[in-house]
Amino acid sequence: MKNNKLSLRVLALAAVLFFGMATTLKTDHGKFFEISKNIEIFTNLYKEINTSYVDDLDPGQLMRTGIDAMLESLDPYTNYISESEIEGYRYITEGKYNGIGAVFNMVDDYVTVTQLYADSPAAKADLKPGDRVLAVDGKSAAGKKEEEVREILKGYPGTEVLLTIERPGSSKELKINIVRDQVNVENVPYSGFVRDDIGYAALTTFTREAGKNVADALKDLQKQNPNLKGFVFDLRGNGGGLLTEAVNVSNVFIPKGELVVTTKGKVKDWDRSFKTLNKPVDEEIPVVVLINKNSASASEIVSGVLQDYDRAVLLGQGSYGKGLVQNTRDIGYNSKVKMTTAKYYIPSGRCIQSVEYEDGEPVDIADEKRAKFTTRAGRTVLDGGGVRPDVVIDKDGNSEILTTLRDKYVVFNYVTEFTAGKDTLQIPQDFKFSQWNDFVNYLKKNNFDYDTKSEKLLADLKKRAEEDGYLAAAEIDVLENKVIEAKKSDLEKHKKEIIDMIEKEVVGRFYFQRGQVKMSLRNDEEIDAAVNILNDAARYKEILSKQ
Repeated sequence: MKNNKLSLRVLALAAVLFFGMATTLKTDHGKFFEISKNIEIFTNLYKEINTSYVDDLDPGQLMRTGIDAMLESLDPYTNYISESEIEGYRYITEGKYNGIGAVFNMVDDYVTVTQLYADSPAAKADLKPGDRVLAVDGKSAAGKKEEEVREILKGYPGTEVLLTIERPGSSKELKINIVRDQVNVENVPYSGFVRDDIGYAALTTFTREAGKNVADALKDLQKQNPNLKGFVFDLRGNGGGLLTEAVNVSNVFIPKGELVVTTKGKVKDWDRSFKTLNKPVDEEIPVVVLINKNSASASEIVSGVLQDYDRAVLLGQGSYGKGLVQNTRDIGYNSKVKMTTAKYYIPSGRCIQSVEYEDGEPVDIADEKRAKFTTRAGRTVLDGGGVRPDVVIDKDGNSEILTTLRDKYVVFNYVTEFTAGKDTLQIPQDFKFSQWNDFVNYLKKNNFDYDTKSEKLLADLKKRAEEDGYLAAAEIDVLENKVIEAKKSDLEKHKKEIIDMIEKEVVGRFYFQRGQVKMSLRNDEEIDAAVNILNDAARYKEILSKQ
């Protein structure tokens, strides 16, 4: 009954908020009546179900189901954040949270440690990637999802948690006591030199002080080498974050008073324009920005702004295409709703939001469907579907074999076995993986296989052919055998990329995210391409000139 009263109080508060919002938005009388009527219907329905349904219900879970279903009908970025999820929200915006500093994922039906943060409580307690969680504070983790285990492990600094784990390579269960603390995750995990006179910095997320940290990285590089002639700024895989930090990061390279982004939504009074507020660190040094299909939101603002002002050369693959602005609203009881309130537009006037999706992911939009805009120098740029690089580097990172090796944790599990019993590793950039045959044998031993798109299409074709009688199954079998033969050569075809995956994973076990970034610089064709552009002043200038 107590839960029912609490939930009804939440509904009452929601009703007040809806009424207030309707007044604020100057909603017409008809729509206001519809909102009021449907809130009353929903309240009555919720009350009746909780009171009279044949089985006992969890009022909170029932409400969460309704909220999630309602928000699912909107865009993927409008979400409800419950009180228990506030720590995760804090991490997204601030880059910090209270817990143990480990990432957990479901690997082979076990909640498994997949990553540790440097200097975190988990790292200090000698937890390792690959450790399987069997129990937390003596309570079994069997059947638990990774989200449930993560919630249990969060807590106030100074409190303790006891993990019972199974470590591959060890025959007995291990008990590890960890003292929780505030975990800070660096948004600039590494900066340094990719050549004597060319600097580099990676920004992984737009949490608080992202602009300051990028500025400090560039200043430090210039202090180390006053003759710095170029800067590689890596935004690959950066999913975004705070809009204000996108402005601050842009301000590192462009002058004070320049427009960065304009947000426009349904409520015209809420439309805003954001300009740079400070003197830049350097508005002259040549810059190459690296982006890929996982560069989203704030990453697309920064890369798009630098492209619109012809301030940097963009290199890599087309970005994700998220041009929506989210704001959070408190809705009572330490809960929030994060909802899309506007679209953002960068200086050329374009919005980069993808408008075509497939299975929840943006798909490529043909150029003829995209509106044309121009940069300050008069170069043509397109809206919709993300930011297109000035220099496109085609990569095969989405091939079925590489995707399976990564997403099914095949490389992860191999590296866990490979590093078992090893306490140290040579300097990250000096490590070279040379046991290719050992990895191939590991795949054979574990019966590694994967489905290709061709196989899926042929299976569907075979089924339809048998139903319609147009093709004999034997004819399709010939094609299937050709695909199988082609798959046998995929390992060798992608040997370089697979070794690169293994090397990064191995180094990450000992030197965390910073080591992985340093390791990636050695084998990175996009870094090499960026350096070549920065070393060729004429080409750099030509790319940024009107064609």
